[in-house]
Amino acid sequence: MTVICKKCLIGQQAEDYRNMLQRSKAAIPQRDRASDAVYAGRIQACEACDQLVSATCQACGCYVELRALRANARCPRKKW
Repeated sequence: MTVICKKCLIGQQAEDYRNMLQRSKAAIPQRDRASDAVYAGRIQACEACDQLVSATCQACGCYVELRALRANARCPRKKW
């Protein structure tokens, strides 16, 4: 049985979730991606947010690791 931490991001969870994340990230064209520094800052803000539950933003329902990767994405709570 896989136990999933409610405060962890997908990349920190079970292998099948990590594989899904990698496939989804790869599908986003490079021109549509945020820089590594912007992505890291966004992820840091999401990890500190009380709306992060099981890699999902409870404010909008997205997987934060995918939303944060898109250059034109915005946080629904205006944290980034």
